[in-house]
This record gives sequence, structure tokens and C-alpha cells, in this order.
Amino acid sequence: MAEMTGGELLLRCLQEEGISVLFGVLDGSFNPFLAKLDDYGMRFVNPRHEAAAAHMAEAYARIRGGPAVVIGGIGPGSANMVSGVATAFAEGSPLIVITSQRRRNIIYPDRGGSFQNVDLLGMYRPVTKWNAGVRDWRRLPELVRRAFREATLGRPGPVHLEIPEDVMRGTGDPGSVEIWPPAQYRAGRPGAGDPQAIEQAAGMLAAAERPLLHAGAGVSWGAAWDEFLALADHLSAAMTVSLAARGVVPEDHPRYFHPLNRDALETARSEADVVLVVGSRVGELDGWGRPPAWGQPSTQQVIQVDVDGASIGLNLPVDLGLIADARPALERLLAAVKERTGPKPAHDGFERYGQMTGAWQEQIAISLYADEGQLNPGRAIQAIRGFFPRDAITVMDGGNTSLWTASFNPIFMPRSYLYTAKFGHLGTGLPYALGAKLAAPDRPVYLVSGDGAIGFNIQELETARRYGLQVTVIVMCDRGWGMERSSQAFAQMGGLVECDLYPDTRYDRVAEAFGCHGERVDDLDQLRPALERAAASGQPALVQVMVDPMDNMAPPGLLVFGSLVYRAED
Repeated sequence: MAEMTGGELLLRCLQEEGISVLFGVLDGSFNPFLAKLDDYGMRFVNPRHEAAAAHMAEAYARIRGGPAVVIGGIGPGSANMVSGVATAFAEGSPLIVITSQRRRNIIYPDRGGSFQNVDLLGMYRPVTKWNAGVRDWRRLPELVRRAFREATLGRPGPVHLEIPEDVMRGTGDPGSVEIWPPAQYRAGRPGAGDPQAIEQAAGMLAAAERPLLHAGAGVSWGAAWDEFLALADHLSAAMTVSLAARGVVPEDHPRYFHPLNRDALETARSEADVVLVVGSRVGELDGWGRPPAWGQPSTQQVIQVDVDGASIGLNLPVDLGLIADARPALERLLAAVKERTGPKPAHDGFERYGQMTGAWQEQIAISLYADEGQLNPGRAIQAIRGFFPRDAITVMDGGNTSLWTASFNPIFMPRSYLYTAKFGHLGTGLPYALGAKLAAPDRPVYLVSGDGAIGFNIQELETARRYGLQVTVIVMCDRGWGMERSSQAFAQMGGLVECDLYPDTRYDRVAEAFGCHGERVDDLDQLRPALERAAASGQPALVQVMVDPMDNMAPPGLLVFGSLVYRAED
């Protein structure tokens, strides 16, 4: 049998894992890998920056619900990619991160002075679940298996393999190694969990007078949204979600409480007698599971379901923990609850919660006021949401722009929302949109970004044009760093420091220079026609919306967000 390069052996391993799309920026160190792409039916997507490649891969993984692969070149290429991997680590997204490295006789022992050599294993260790260097051609399949196992086991996350260029170029007998399909080495997800615990949880939920269900991103990764909603509807339970889980419950559901609707949300949570938490660690933006955002542990029973045992009781003390996959666990729970009780009526608290929700909606509507001739950001977001269908994928990027979008752009479908909810990393938006379009080519994808945020990766408009990825990018242009203006104003610094961007930047013309469709909108009446022309262009499109800078300093939810992040007791 003809000998095979390490690059081709890697492709064989990835093909066995069901991988067909790879992300990365070209590097000569993995030419043996690139040379065999067509033989294995692989597609290599080559953006303009390595961090963008990681963001694209993460979005692809989140929309499809499985691991994705990103590849970085030697030295600076892989160093560029770290911020994208750190984002995936914070968000809990399963990336297989492969980095090239200099030859083994150069990196070990390090003599100093070698070209483009950096300790990539040390650099990636803090932002990955597991990492390792491949030092022997024959162990490559074993380490690829380990990488996929670690990335998907428990709470998902990125893993890292470093492959020196001499291993990538080196050859060996393919008959001397074994490549196993996932079924032969991965145990799979944990199923419905302990049957006795399911019965106990069902009894607690059936007896509850004010049940509440809270979903985290694990409900999305487990594709458990139908089961979550069915159980909540049978119990007439209140529903809340973490910021990362938006979309697992349609945001026009009458018993759902938006993450920014804090009075109603926190009242419903604190008054619930039984809470079911599924796929969430209940983190900082969820109030850490503490009163007054949640009930007193002495009066509120908590059931937590998670694939990762380390997440159970991490922040919120539980009465019953269940290590299980969300979907089968919720299926079993619903069946067991139905054995104990028929559909339950909504409790009388919902009338009061509805009044609070109405008051919140009236309060945020005040922010829609605009002075004569000024374009209000919230009204622009409403027009954007009204243009796109319910199943469109929304991508958010920026500071105050994201708060406007969160308030006036409801999410109605699972896996329809991309935002770096845990890391808040600016610049993810455009790469996220492109990764989403690759993952779901038949669905509309639109990005709402601030003008500060779009500057981080605007070069990826060329990537969109090159690959024919018809996404719509809306840049809410307030000519500055909007959230920093708000922050500095609240801090009473006596003036604003370096918050302004060049006021006459034409992002629409930058898009045109990259071969995309571009338009500028100065009036609300111009926005929908501009979106219609963008959709009809058949090209990636950027619509620059000139919003009122003063309005943009006070988006609804700004004080709520600040209070969640800066609570003194935390």
C-alpha cells in the first residue's frame, strides 16, 4: 500500500467524523492536507483573518448542533486565532482546533531564535478543554479521536491539536494505523438519566403550584426545544432562558419572560415553588441563582438537568440533580408527569406578571421617541425585524446596538440567534453571519452591528463575496463607541475620552469596494426599500443606517445589564 502523508491521514480521520467543511487561513505547513481535499470531498473555507475563521467555525457548529474544525498556520497564524477560540470556550462551542507548528527538531528542545516558533500548547491550554501535540505520525488517529471525544463530552467546548510540519508532511503506511468510526469509541450522550430521579422530579413538578422552567444553551445543543416547550405547556409553567438560549422558546409565547424583562422575570422566578433548570449553569447574567433574582432555597425546590455533572449545583443549590441529555430526560419527565396529572391551568400569578410585562413594554417604548429628522435605533430595529421572516437567523454584534436589538428583535425559532452572550467579544458578528449561512444556506441571515464592532472584521465582506454568501449586514452608525459614551457619561468623567469615530466613514462604499451591494439610509422611510434592494441584489449586502447618537446612548436594558454585571455583592 502506498504511503500516506500526515495531512492525508488527518483528512481520513476527519471524514470518518462526518466533517465536510473546514475553516482556516492558508499556510504552507499544511499543503499536504490541502492537496488531498478533493479526494475526500472536503471544502476549505479561507477567510481573511484567523480569528474570523474560528468565529465562522463556531457559528457553523452552533447552527448545525455539532463540532466544527478550524485550522491555524505556524506561529502568528495560530496566535491570531486565539481570541476566536477563547470566545468558543466561553460560549461552550465544540471546535476542533488544529494548529501547525515548526518541525519537531526545532520546537524540542527550543534553542531560542527559531523563526515563527511560539509555545502554542501553552498559549491554547487556558482556552480549551484539552490539548495535545502530535509527535508521532502513527498516533494521529488516536489523538483525533481523543479531540472529538473531549470536545463533545459533557459541556461542549474547543479542543486543540498541534501538528508539527514534519508530521504533516511525513509519510507512513496507512495499514499500520486504525481509524475508527465514532460509534466504536464514543459512548454518546448520557440518555435520560436515573429512572428513579426522573420519577422523583416528575412528582415534584406535578405537585407544583407555581412551576417555572429555565433553559440554557444545553437545550439547544441537545435539540430539546420541543420537549421543553411541551412540558412547560402541560404544566402551564412560566419559562425563562439564559441569554445564550434565546430562541428555544418563541419569544411571543404568553408565559415566556424575556431576559431584559427583569421585574416580571425575577418575580416569577422568586415566587416559583418548583424550578426546573435544563442545560444551564445559572451564571452571572442569570443572577447566579441567588435571591432576589431567584427564590429562597428554604422555600423553592430546584431540579437541575445537565449532561455535565460539574455544572449541577455549581451556582444554584439543587434539591435534585440529574445527569442526563436534555431531550430524552424531558421526554421521560413529560410522560411521567402526565401519569400523575392532566394539563394544569395557569396559576393566578400570571395576571400580575402580565401587568409587569405590559409596564416593561411601555417603558421601553418610551425609548422609541425621536426628535425631528433623527433616526431612532429602536425604530430601525423594529423595521429590520419586520422585514425578515420568523425563521431568519439573527446575528448581533456591538454594545448599545446589541441592547437595542435584544429589546426590539424577538427570536422565534431555535438555532436562529448568534451572539457572544458569555464573552461579549466585539467583531464576531460578520464571521458568525458567514458561518451561519454556510451551515444553513436556505435560511435568511442578517447581522445587526454597531459601527465600532463592524470595524474588527469588515474585511470578511470580501470572503462573503468570494463564496457567494448572501447575508445582509446592517450597520447602526452612531459615529462612535456608543456603549463607552454611555459608560463615561454615567461615570461623570467631565467629558468623553476618545469615543468618537470618523463621522463620514462610508461603510456602504467599503462594501461596494469588496464587490458587495451597499446602501446608506438617513431616514426610517428609506430602510425597508433598502433592505428589499439588498435582498434582490443576489449579493452580500451592507446597509449603513445613520442613527441618532444621543438616542443610541440610552438603549432599553442598559441599566439592567449594568446592574447584572456590576452587582456589588458579587
